Amino acid sequence: MQNVHKVAVIGAGVMGAGIAAQIANAGTRVLLLDIVRDQADRNAVASAAVARMLKTDAFMSPKAARLVDIGNTEDDLSKLAGCDWIIEAVVERLDIKQALYRRIEAFRRPGTAVSSNTSTIPIADLVGGLPDAFAQDFLITHFFNPPRHMRLLEVVAGARSNPETVARISAFADAALGKTIVPCKDSPGFIANRLGVYWLQLGLLEAIDLGLTVEAADAVMGKPFGIPRTGVFGLLDLIGIDLMPHINASLTGLLPADDAMHAAQRELPLIATMIATGHIGRKGKGGFYRLNRAGGQKTMEAVDLVSGDYRPQQKAELAELADGGRDLKALLSAASPVGQYAWRVIGRTIAYAARLVPEATDDIAAVDAAMRLGYNWALGPFELADKIGVDWLIAKLTADGVAIPALLQLAAGRCFYRIVDGQRQQLGVDGQYHSVKRADGVLMLEDIKRIAKPLLHNASAALWDVGDGVACLEFTSKSNTFDLDLLALIQQSIAVVSERFKALVIYNEAAHFSFGANLVKATDWVTNGDWAQLEAFVAGGQAAFQALKYAPFPVIGAPSGMALGGGCEILLHCDGIQAYAESYIGLVECGVGLVPGWGGCAAMLDRWKRFGQLPGGPVAASLSVFDLISAATVSKSAADAQEKLFLRPADGITMNRDRLLADAKARALSLVAGYTPPVPFEIALPGPSGAVVLGQIAQGLHARGTASAHDLVVAAALATILTGGDADPIQPVSEARLLELERAQFLAVVQTDNTRARIAHTLATGKPLRN
Repeated sequence: MQNVHKVAVIGAGVMGAGIAAQIANAGTRVLLLDIVRDQADRNAVASAAVARMLKTDAFMSPKAARLVDIGNTEDDLSKLAGCDWIIEAVVERLDIKQALYRRIEAFRRPGTAVSSNTSTIPIADLVGGLPDAFAQDFLITHFFNPPRHMRLLEVVAGARSNPETVARISAFADAALGKTIVPCKDSPGFIANRLGVYWLQLGLLEAIDLGLTVEAADAVMGKPFGIPRTGVFGLLDLIGIDLMPHINASLTGLLPADDAMHAAQRELPLIATMIATGHIGRKGKGGFYRLNRAGGQKTMEAVDLVSGDYRPQQKAELAELADGGRDLKALLSAASPVGQYAWRVIGRTIAYAARLVPEATDDIAAVDAAMRLGYNWALGPFELADKIGVDWLIAKLTADGVAIPALLQLAAGRCFYRIVDGQRQQLGVDGQYHSVKRADGVLMLEDIKRIAKPLLHNASAALWDVGDGVACLEFTSKSNTFDLDLLALIQQSIAVVSERFKALVIYNEAAHFSFGANLVKATDWVTNGDWAQLEAFVAGGQAAFQALKYAPFPVIGAPSGMALGGGCEILLHCDGIQAYAESYIGLVECGVGLVPGWGGCAAMLDRWKRFGQLPGGPVAASLSVFDLISAATVSKSAADAQEKLFLRPADGITMNRDRLLADAKARALSLVAGYTPPVPFEIALPGPSGAVVLGQIAQGLHARGTASAHDLVVAAALATILTGGDADPIQPVSEARLLELERAQFLAVVQTDNTRARIAHTLATGKPLRN
């Protein structure tokens, strides 16, 4: 990884610009080039691409854009000599790509890796007729859109590719760009798009043939099978309906005549009409779904697959999904059009997946990973086959007259995956089981849990030994929310770690780190007027977090996804944070009419006083923290969280989610030698005069209509905490006093009717109430 210090991306379209942005997100300088279209501004194409990326979320922080150098392919190819990796992301035409490669060869240093982002052209064709020196340094690196968020990277090495070059680029893409590397053979469409396009085509054709609505088709093809709720038609809208005929033509043009992809092709007048009229999906006038704003009203509409007309979107009320689709065999066996649709699409997709091994890859784990990471399926096709039942699938496919692929026959009477001595194994094309191996340096809690038992556990948390004297505290409650059981296990874990371990990591492998306090339980106490129990809960949270902060061993928080409210506060009490790059952290209590009550206000004041670049005076830190908390600000990434000081400047960021635990463990061990707990802090705060200043800011927002009447009540409570209550600016306020203020103000606002209404509305709808 350290051998890649600068990267060039040639082609500043959607994919090329997105790839360049992700490279910049990794802290690596990148040169973005495109053709000259404007003689007055010869770099206009690349410049516009960067500007476009800044308007989206392609950059994890606007500061990352400073690492993108722009240029053009007429004036700046000489700059390729300073690059360690050159990525081509131009139009999918072999003649244009090869002409570019010949120009690149004139400027690149020997040994510099060159790769194509092609999704359709075989590597043998790309390097055909080119010198061996170029072909040896060439590979395909197929990113998925959007490059920041899609973790899959399909890597294809050619017959002449240097294995060391492939390994070097793969290592950089893994650790620096956060990608899961799936090696593919040089076959059409590689893995994810080959199988994904087949699935989409089946989903489209079978819905039309069976007379299903788009809503019914997407309901069936979504949640029951662990597929995103966009299903088939929502995903086609996202990809672009106009792109599908080109993708299909490219694949069928490369695949042999007996490939099942050919049978999934048919001219559809509906699709031709939609493309001709600009109804090509989200980037056009709408697609299978659209938002109609006629008459000043917003109405979601869907296409009638028979008439082609739009109509109001309908909720799919399907008897076959009355159980939520949990009984997959029952759904796949249903004689109704819904059941037939599920079977025809899923059954044949699994069969087609089996045909891709060994043609596109030698192992089933690669296929499953490609569909999980490239199409966001919860389970890959072989994992899904195991869940349904391999023998049941074979019998039903046979009854339908579908030829059973050799790999599926090998799995008869068995399964595709098994666990032996805690090791996950996959069925190979040789009929034997082989270990599914993690990339070097990856440590996953799910692997540890297969071979070990927790040191402590209850319904809401568990403590695990992750080796080398480090323990791991895992949250397991619903949405990883804090309740009495979780707080209790924190205290118990501190005792165990103090006695038996060197350090503690707080980490889990759920989609989100924690959504904070369990508001359902808190609402019960509020409804019943059990203020003593609520106060004890607040005090208990403060005690648990303080115990972590002042424990006799280092504590590292390792968040990924959302870390909100109490989930943010526990991180603020850790000695250090090792965050996954896609961490969204914030103190959001004001959004539900509350204030942070577990030390969040105190910790943020301390951080902004120590690390914030602030003007002089005791109100500066209070004002900065007030702006963040009163607006319920959530970071857009770990890098953004660092700028907002939810992370300290010295905290770490891990780009690859699978490497987070190993990185957090290493950070914890690095603090062990000579570790001493922090000393409670004191801070000078402005007192009542500062509260007046913060109150005036809130009043200004209210006057502009951006803050409600109850927002002013909550803001006043927050201001009281952040300015130290009745503090004297020349007398520092202790951490303990700030905690007292947090408890008092939390309990004051939670008893108001408007806060109770906000909490109830949020729990019922998942959305904030502005009252």
